[in-house]
Amino acid sequence: MLSDKLKQAIRQAYKAIGENLTHFNPRKQQTFLIAEIAKTLAGEYSKDRKIITIEAGTGTGKSLAYCLGTIPLALARNKKVCISTATVALQEQLVDKDLPFLKEHAGLNFDFTLVKGRQRYVCRQKLTQAVTTSSGNEPTQVGFTFAEKPDAKEVRTLNAMHKALLDGSWLGDIDSWKTQLPQHIWQQVQSDKHSCLKNLSEHSHCPFHKARETMDQAHVLVINHSLLLADLELGGGRILSSPEDTFYIIDEAHHLPKVTRDFSSASITLKGTIEWLTKLGETGDKMAKLIKSQSAISPALKLGDDCQELLLEMQKVLNFIEANANVYFQADDSLSQGNKFTKKSPHDEQVYRFENGIIPPTLKNWAEDIQSLSKKSLSHLNKLYNGLIESVKDGDTQTYLAEPLLGEAGFLLQRLESLTALWTMYAKTDNEKSAPMARWLEKLTSKRHDYLLSASPIEVGFTLDNMLWSKCEGAVLCSATLRALNSFDHFRFQVGLRNDDGSQYQQVDSPFDYQNNAQLVIAKMDNEASAADFTDEVITKLPKYLDQGSASLVLFSSYWQMNKVAQALRENSKLEIMVQGELSRQQIIEQHKKRCDNHKQSIIFGTQSFSEGLDLPGDYLNNLIITKLPFSVPTSPVEQAQAEYVTAKGGNPFMTLSVPDTSKKLVQACGRLLRNERDKGVITLLDKRVVTKRYGKQLLDSLPPFSRVYEK
Repeated sequence: MLSDKLKQAIRQAYKAIGENLTHFNPRKQQTFLIAEIAKTLAGEYSKDRKIITIEAGTGTGKSLAYCLGTIPLALARNKKVCISTATVALQEQLVDKDLPFLKEHAGLNFDFTLVKGRQRYVCRQKLTQAVTTSSGNEPTQVGFTFAEKPDAKEVRTLNAMHKALLDGSWLGDIDSWKTQLPQHIWQQVQSDKHSCLKNLSEHSHCPFHKARETMDQAHVLVINHSLLLADLELGGGRILSSPEDTFYIIDEAHHLPKVTRDFSSASITLKGTIEWLTKLGETGDKMAKLIKSQSAISPALKLGDDCQELLLEMQKVLNFIEANANVYFQADDSLSQGNKFTKKSPHDEQVYRFENGIIPPTLKNWAEDIQSLSKKSLSHLNKLYNGLIESVKDGDTQTYLAEPLLGEAGFLLQRLESLTALWTMYAKTDNEKSAPMARWLEKLTSKRHDYLLSASPIEVGFTLDNMLWSKCEGAVLCSATLRALNSFDHFRFQVGLRNDDGSQYQQVDSPFDYQNNAQLVIAKMDNEASAADFTDEVITKLPKYLDQGSASLVLFSSYWQMNKVAQALRENSKLEIMVQGELSRQQIIEQHKKRCDNHKQSIIFGTQSFSEGLDLPGDYLNNLIITKLPFSVPTSPVEQAQAEYVTAKGGNPFMTLSVPDTSKKLVQACGRLLRNERDKGVITLLDKRVVTKRYGKQLLDSLPPFSRVYEK
C-alpha cells in the first residue's frame, strides 16, 4: 500500500515541478498516470504482479509521469529503477534533460547514470598496446596485432584517444569521442568480457569498470532494450541490479518483442565454424602449459578429444547440406517452389526454411551429438580459462604472457556459446502445444560459398515471463502505440502477459484537440495501392497535395517507389525534395528546418523508419502524406514461420498478424503531425483500401479522432 507520507511526497514533487517549469499546465492524464503507476508498483492491485501497461498519446508527459510514479517509491523501499528505451534520442532526453530537471526541482534526492554495454567502452590496456604497436615499436603484449593495419590518420586518432584518456578529457566511451571511429580500429581496442577483467590489476582503471562503479551508486539506471535482454539472458543481476530489487520502466515498449526474439535466436556458419574449431585444441594446450598445474592437463586433453569429434560431426553436416544443395537452394531465379524459397530482393542470399521447423532426422541426430560435444568443450575451456586467471592472480604466470591467450580463449568461448545455442535449438523437440522454432539455412554466396544455419523462437512471451515478469519487483511498460485495433490483446500476447494475471492496463488519450487541429483526408484514387499504375497516379496527383502545406513529409512503403516518384517530380515539376538515403537523417532535418525558418517550401521523402521517432513540431511539419498503408510482407524466415503456424492452427495470418501490425504503424506515422497542443496540419492517405476493404474501417477507427474528409 502507498503510505500517506509517500503520497504527499509525490504530490509535493509534482507541485514543485509545476512551479519551476515554464508554460506548465497540470494535465489530468498525467496526474492519473502517476497515481496508477505508484498504486500498481506499491502492490495495491496485486501483490504478485506489480505490472502496468500504458498506452499514452503524444503530449501526455509520460516520462515525467513514470519518473514521479516510480522514483519516490523506489527510494522509500530501497529499490533501483531501470529505465529502458529503444532509441538513443530518448536516452539522451532522459539523461540530459528530464532526470537532471527532476533531481534539481522535485525535492527528490537521487543519483542517475546512463549504462552502456561493455563494447561501447575502450579498454585502457588494449589502447596502450595499440598505440605502442601502431607506432612501430614492439608491442608490450605478445600476440597483439591489428586485423587491418591502421593508416597514418588512424594512428593519430589512436594517439589522441590515448592522451585524452590519460589526462581525463575523455571518459573512454565511443559515443563521447568527437569523431566517427572506424569499426576495424574500435574492435581492436574495445572492452570485452573475457580479457578486460577487473581482478587483473592492469584493467582495474578501465573506463568500463569505472562506469560500473558509478552504476552501483546510482538509484536510477538508463539503459536500452538490448542491454536489458543481455542481463536477463545471464540470469538477471549480472550486469544490472537484480530483478527482485528493481522497478523496470520499459519505454518504447512496442519494440520489446522483436528485441527479445533477436536475443533468443542463434546462428553459425558451417565452414567458418570448422575453421575456428581447428584452433581450439591448440589454444587449450597453450593455456595448460602456461598454468603449469596438474589440474590443467585433464581439461586440455578432453578439450582436444572433443574438438576432434566436433570437427568430424560438423563435416558430416557440411557434406549433407552440400549434397542436398539442389533441394534446398534455387540454381537460378526460377519461380519459387511453395514458400520454402524466399528472396527478399534479387541480390539476396538464398534461404531455405524448414517447414513447421521440422529438420531431417539425420540432421537432428547430428544436432544432438554436436550439442553435447559443444557443451563439454565449453566446460573444458572455461576450466582452463578460470585456471589461467587464478594463475595470474597467484603470481605464477606473468600477465603479459597470459593476456593474449585470455583474449584468444575469450573469442573462442563466445563462439562455443553460439555453437551450443544453435545446436540446442536444432536438437530440441518442439512442444506440440506451443509454437515451433523457426529453423532455416542460408547460402552465403558472397563468402566462399559458406552456409549459415539459424534458429529463432517464433513467440517470446514465455521467455519474457520466465526471465522478467515472474522475477521483477515491478514493471511499467509504456509507449504511444501499444494497442492494435483499439485492443491490448495483440501486445499482451507478444510479451507474455494476460488480462487475468493481476497486470494493469491503461490507455490515456492525448490532450491534443485532434478534431479542430488536424484533418485526415482520404484521397480519391483510381488505382489500388498494389496496382501497377498506382505509382504513376501518385506522381500525377502528389503535387496537388504538396501544395496543402509549406512543410511536408511524404511516407512511402518502399525505397524503389520513393526514388521513382522523387525522380519524376524533380524532372516534371521541378520540385526540390530531400530524399532519405541521399543525405543522413540529421542532415535532412537540419536542412528542412533551415528552409522552414527562411519561409521556403520544404519537402521530405522517407520510408517506414521516418514514421517513428521523427520530431518536427510547429511549423516544421504541417502536411503529412502517407502514400500506402504500411503493410509489411513476411519476408524473414521467422515471420514466415509465424504465419505458417497461425495457418496450421486454423487462423488467418493476415488478420491475426498483418492487420494489427499495420494498425500500430499507421498510428505511429500519423503521430508525426501533431507534436504539441498548438500544432495544426493535414494528413492525406493515398491508399483507397481504407474505404474498399473490410479491415479499412478498423484501421481508421484506431486513429486519433481527426476530422475526416472523404474526397469525392
